[in-house]
Amino acid sequence: MAEDTQQKGTILVVDDDPAIRISLKTLLRRAGYRPVVAAGMAEAVDAVRQESPALTLMDMNFSRATDGTEGLELLRRVKVLRPQMPVILMTAWGSIPLAVEGMKLGAADFISKPWGDNERLLRLIAGTIKLSPDAVESGSPAPFDRSAIIGESRGLSRVLDTLARVAPTDAPVLILGENGTGKEMIARAIHDNSMRRSRRFVAVNLGGIPRELFESEMFGHVKGAFTGAAADREGRFDAADGGTIFLDEIGELDAASQVKMLRVLQEHTYEPVGSSLTRRSDFRLVAATNADLQSRIADGTFREDLFYRINLITVELPPLRDRADDIPLLARHFAAKYADITASRPKEFEPEAMEALCRFPFPGNIRQLRNIVERAILTGCGERITATDLNLPSRVNMPDSTLAATERAAVDEAMARAGGNISKAAALLGISRQALYRRLEKLH
Repeated sequence: MAEDTQQKGTILVVDDDPAIRISLKTLLRRAGYRPVVAAGMAEAVDAVRQESPALTLMDMNFSRATDGTEGLELLRRVKVLRPQMPVILMTAWGSIPLAVEGMKLGAADFISKPWGDNERLLRLIAGTIKLSPDAVESGSPAPFDRSAIIGESRGLSRVLDTLARVAPTDAPVLILGENGTGKEMIARAIHDNSMRRSRRFVAVNLGGIPRELFESEMFGHVKGAFTGAAADREGRFDAADGGTIFLDEIGELDAASQVKMLRVLQEHTYEPVGSSLTRRSDFRLVAATNADLQSRIADGTFREDLFYRINLITVELPPLRDRADDIPLLARHFAAKYADITASRPKEFEPEAMEALCRFPFPGNIRQLRNIVERAILTGCGERITATDLNLPSRVNMPDSTLAATERAAVDEAMARAGGNISKAAALLGISRQALYRRLEKLH
């Protein structure tokens, strides 16, 4: 036991309630940690200085004051003393706004009291320690099965490097990216590389659920709960128990649904429609959106506390126009996949066809590329895919700001790959030296 304790490290528990301190001390010791407890600010600061904890579990109200100011002050001091040490805040449901303030000050996560599920708390502690800067610097990521993900570009590789560290934990992940960039595929890769891989992966398109059906769809209902409820129905959180739930288009939730979603994500409990019995679900959360959530928080259409609940780890998928190196790999993959489905021989691409694909900005991203390749195979008459078969639009419906950013990114990438050589960069872009000079001048 001594070796396990040393290996897992020290956990500092700060709470003025002796029952909580004893309970957590017993739980942590049995799990192989070395617990150190403190009842107030002075003791906690001394413990941080002397014990070098791997993590601190800290109540937001650890004295007679209940407004959380002392908790926030202690958090500030702890972060000055040990900036790298993760802190998990403990707060009542009604104090979630206070926990959000703590997250802004550097807390890693927060849980509500009473937490109810010891195993989930221990997974949260273990995952948070694993993702802490000290652990990341000293360790190496576990092997990450990326066989379902096509691409070798730098932007995609950076995302996968992050996921290799995150996937084995239970940390919630928020995936950002434009439509068609493969957010669900990334979510599935997280699940397939997690400890939950043997359980269900439940994908939910929140943008496609009518507001009036949200509770029934997500939490289920009992027979007779409403007209037409002829039998009990399992909700999505029921189905995800023990596995992973993927909440796509979470930015599209209306205000009322956001409140209900926050509660289940925080407590892991809910009531089916028409039932007074509380159910519990042990799920891992992965969410995704193409919306600018910070802007929506600013204009009041997305809750800040929900944002902090879902974005402990955030990854942003690059659009396909920033992954030009991956276009040939993806195009050939889709051609081979179509051939498997139709039991035919995969079609090869003529050089000019592949060059045309690599120059196209793909506002619809990977989804659009797949559709273009499959259409070319269906409509093309020859044994090889030509540029004519691709039938690429001569005008692309993209906002001016996006086009400007796309052009700049393409020029930057080409210049970097060519080592600053104008002729080579122009060749990569498929334009003349003079045309590249004009673009460089325009882009300053």
